[in-house]
Amino acid sequence: MNVPCVLITGFEPFAEETVNPSECIVRALEGEIIEGHRIAGAVLPVSFEDAPIQLAQALEDHRPALVIALGQAGGRADISLERVAINLIDARIADNRGLQPMDTPVLDNGPGAYFSSLPLKAMHACLREAAVPVSLSLSAGSFVCNQVFYWLAHLLATEHPQVRGGFIHVPWMTEQAERHAPDKGMPLETMVHGLRLAIACALRTGEDLRVAGGATH
Repeated sequence: MNVPCVLITGFEPFAEETVNPSECIVRALEGEIIEGHRIAGAVLPVSFEDAPIQLAQALEDHRPALVIALGQAGGRADISLERVAINLIDARIADNRGLQPMDTPVLDNGPGAYFSSLPLKAMHACLREAAVPVSLSLSAGSFVCNQVFYWLAHLLATEHPQVRGGFIHVPWMTEQAERHAPDKGMPLETMVHGLRLAIACALRTGEDLRVAGGATH
């Protein structure tokens, strides 16, 4: 019997880091069964050229019912549920292949922005109830994370309209934060627990909650 699939993606390390919590979360959850769905994982390169190609291939390979892309947001102190992807690349640093595009669109002639199709407010409430630090965010930045979020939303809108998906930023792991800002880290176990709850909530929830939001980034 075929088990329906949830695809989660993370990124390889970048910016002189030796680990990326998004990759660690993918590795930890891959193969689990959550709400009757098997978790499939993919780790994307921090590359403006290659990440969209590998994302599209992962969607074709796994044909998921739900997609959650993850990325590291060093300096944030909580799990950030991203609400909107913008059609802009403006790289503060170079990617892992040495490219640093500035003031360019993710997709020529594409929409100015896409919104997440995940039930973010329900997920936010679920994580808060479990005492997992979480926020709703209105900015996924303008680096490869936002590019992947935008491409994911575009592919779901144009090629996989039956699939819901979105992007979640996670902070540094505790050991990373010790080198940067000790109050901005989170144990990997807490992040894995939070993502497990978020995935389960997204699979259970049809229509999102209609409550006042609390974007903090």
